Amino acid sequence: MAKGVNKVFLLGNVGKDPEMRATPGGMVIAQITLATADRQKDQTGNWTDKTEWHNLVAFGRTAEIVRDYVKKGTQLYIEGKIQTRSWDDKESGQKKYRTEIIVNELTLLGGRGSEGGGGGSSYAGNQGGYSQRGNNTASFDQQRAPAQDDYANEGITDDDIPF
Repeated sequence: MAKGVNKVFLLGNVGKDPEMRATPGGMVIAQITLATADRQKDQTGNWTDKTEWHNLVAFGRTAEIVRDYVKKGTQLYIEGKIQTRSWDDKESGQKKYRTEIIVNELTLLGGRGSEGGGGGSSYAGNQGGYSQRGNNTASFDQQRAPAQDDYANEGITDDDIPF
C-alpha cells in the first residue's frame, strides 16, 4: 500500500483558554479548541457562517508557547495531523473516541496581546523558540509521551518509551 498523507492546515480563533497538563516525566501538554468559519449561501440566497470546532493538542515546547501566549480569542494558524484515539469509559464500559489535531507548527497571529493585525510568531513542535517551516519538525510519534490517563491502567511508564 502506498504511503498516505495526513496534513492539516487551520486558521481560526481559540474558543477558550488552553487546558494544560504534564506527563509524570514532565512533558507539557496543551489542549485547545479552535473555531474555523465557512461562509455559505443558504436556500434563500443569504450568506450564513458555519462554525466548525476542532480539538487541538500540542506537546513540549509548542505547548509551553501555548501556555505563555495563547488565550481565548487568540487567532492561530496551525499545521498538524489528524489523530483519533479511543479508550474504554470507566463508568459505562463503552468505547469512546476523540478526533484531535496534533499540532506540529503554530503561528500566533495579531502580535502579543493585540486583538487585530500585526505580525505573527511561528513555532514548530519539538524546537526551542522561533523556527522556519519544515526545519526538523519532529513527527507526533517522535515527540509524544502517553498522557497520564491514556494508559493509566496498563502499567506503562515514561521508562517504557524508547525516546
